[in-house]
Amino acid sequence: EGRVIRRLVCLTERVEDLIAEYDRRVTLGLETDTDDTSSNDIEDNRRYRSYKKLATWCPSIHKLLNSVAESGELSHIYSKLNKGADGARADDTTRLKVTVASWLMQLTPPPSPVIQGQNKMGHGFNNDATGRLICPVDYDWNDLAIQQHIREYHPDYRVTAYSWPAFLYQDEQYDSQKPTNGLFKGRLLLKTFKFIFTSPTSAEMEDQEELNPNDISAQGHPKQRRTAGERRTRCDLRFALSSTGSWRVIDDEFNHQDFYNNIVDFLELPMTPDASKEVDDLLLWWNRKVFGRKYATAYCPRRVQHLSVARCSGRS
Repeated sequence: EGRVIRRLVCLTERVEDLIAEYDRRVTLGLETDTDDTSSNDIEDNRRYRSYKKLATWCPSIHKLLNSVAESGELSHIYSKLNKGADGARADDTTRLKVTVASWLMQLTPPPSPVIQGQNKMGHGFNNDATGRLICPVDYDWNDLAIQQHIREYHPDYRVTAYSWPAFLYQDEQYDSQKPTNGLFKGRLLLKTFKFIFTSPTSAEMEDQEELNPNDISAQGHPKQRRTAGERRTRCDLRFALSSTGSWRVIDDEFNHQDFYNNIVDFLELPMTPDASKEVDDLLLWWNRKVFGRKYATAYCPRRVQHLSVARCSGRS
């Protein structure tokens, strides 16, 4: 069960910390099924939302909360879950750094210098192909002076989690007047998600075969409107493209936890009805790309009470 945590629950938090936040809310009478913002502390609210995902994807958590296990036994169980979570991330990042390098080397013309799968020293801003993809969209990578500023850590061209990297956008194209156009529709991003959550073979397919979301969910993969795997994929891909040899939360000035939080806020906390509609449309796009055009009822149920059969039966 622990392996699902880094993929669908949270990026770095420990199981015991999520459960501690749940216990705190129960003690204070703040815990409800619908209110994720009953605390004034943003981090507490994030942690509680992660706890609710943990309870969804790790059913044994409910049994633990209702058990009379000793603290030492609970600590052992939490340790096993955390170990499984971190092990899954290590497996994913190890496979991806080789696979993403292979994908990039299939470009025409191929990158020069060659992008190695095992040695990441030639990744990141040390290579035009990877640098272009992780360059903040607020900067023009085609400007050689800007490339140099980024490589030399110029204070006016810092690379942080407060600018979206280009690989998140469809065709790496960003419109500052319409900043959400094409966001989270990057081709490499979609391939990475399929590689992790469906199969390596599906990642190579431009047109997805028809997959039943219910069948995939039974294997522990995302179903319907689940966004956790999608946001985790963005962090994994960013790491694979960077020159960092091993996973770390902070890569130079780029904080992966902040990056993850910004994605979560965009997808789960839209500020306006228009923003909410935008997220719904984005999730529909992802479902169709991942599962194909069939099985829409599984991830986008219709309100049948307003259709003709219900109207004729007097149940509208």
